[in-house]
Amino acid sequence: MSNMQPEATEVLVVGAGQAGVAMSEHLTKMNVPHIVLERNRVAERWRSERWDSLVANGPAWHDRFPGMDFNDVDPDEFATKDQVAEYFEDYAAAFNAPIRCGVEVQQVNKKEGESGFRVETSEGIIDAAFVVAATGAFQKPIIPALVPQSARLHQLHSSSYRNPQQLPSGAVLVVGAGSSGVQIADELQRFGRQVYLAVGPHDRPPRSYRGRDFVWWLGVLNKWEAAAPPIGAEHVTIAVSGARGGHTIDFRELAESGIKLVGRASSYDGGTMTFNDDLARNIADGDANYLSLLDEADAYILRNGIDLPEEPEARVLGADPQCVTDPILELDLAEAGVSTVLWATGFGFDYSWLKVDAFDESGRPIHQRGVSAEAGVYFLGLPWQSRRGSSFIWGVWHDAKYLADQIAIQRSYSAFKNYALV
Repeated sequence: MSNMQPEATEVLVVGAGQAGVAMSEHLTKMNVPHIVLERNRVAERWRSERWDSLVANGPAWHDRFPGMDFNDVDPDEFATKDQVAEYFEDYAAAFNAPIRCGVEVQQVNKKEGESGFRVETSEGIIDAAFVVAATGAFQKPIIPALVPQSARLHQLHSSSYRNPQQLPSGAVLVVGAGSSGVQIADELQRFGRQVYLAVGPHDRPPRSYRGRDFVWWLGVLNKWEAAAPPIGAEHVTIAVSGARGGHTIDFRELAESGIKLVGRASSYDGGTMTFNDDLARNIADGDANYLSLLDEADAYILRNGIDLPEEPEARVLGADPQCVTDPILELDLAEAGVSTVLWATGFGFDYSWLKVDAFDESGRPIHQRGVSAEAGVYFLGLPWQSRRGSSFIWGVWHDAKYLADQIAIQRSYSAFKNYALV
């Protein structure tokens, strides 16, 4: 057994996605010694866990860190997934971030009887005074236990989808109508596939209104700063798209294109999928959310005397298609020619490597704005970590700044640990 001393650092940051890069920038500016460990490459999820045609859901002027623009994307355009990955790589290189790629963190334990943590990695042990879990919210794909693996269907999560050619021939049932589900369903339908899209509760902002992108409206109306989601809407998805230059998601238009809309998938038995009778309500609630934002935008323009073009056509909603007025409540998948079920049902947390007392019974982090219940451990990149904007690129940058400040405060206290009154 080796007698070599473990490597030591002040702060160990786990993950070099947007959260880890932001954290490293702030720690670097504050001259705090730290190491960032990444098991793959910088921004790996943008590279290899997204579909080929994915672009950012916000324009390049907004979906970025404050310190650097995209150098190859027009400000009003939407960066491709590869351009986003390259952006973070370039950003990290600009301040020489101490990132070590290809190193997996296997376990983190609180050191017994002394301060700090022992971090076991694929390349040895590192002792750290502080640990930042910057692995974000998209760790473990969630596939509901609805359709057994024994069913003669190709099942995959949206994180494993790449392009239409990847799927076996036949119709596709896409479950989940947030950004991913809607964009993938639209792409498959345009490719010539028959698509069924299961639509649950969602927010549906306009892509733009009166000459301004919805990200601008959420900013000036102070909605990015909302501290918590509305009661009952903790898991409501946002139906928005930057695909094909950006457009407002309109479920009526999707139905006109040939996509068959259904309600939330509720059960599966003997080849038949059952759907809730909630499609009309979910679309109506999405419409109400959409129209309420237009109302607030109009009021803001009037109150502040801003000269922006009127857009009355934005309030014109078409008639509900037949699939909404006469909903499909049961679907024999074989009879409908469905060969693939694509689950756009989000992600769960996986902090199995972090062996500290900072989680509730379901494995969710216990924290206040990323400061965990375990002193010295911090979380970064969580949805609603401090505000609605926390899981967006610019939002995680501001959350990282807050955590860097908290670490600096704790370092100042630690500087007095050997101080004694005389």
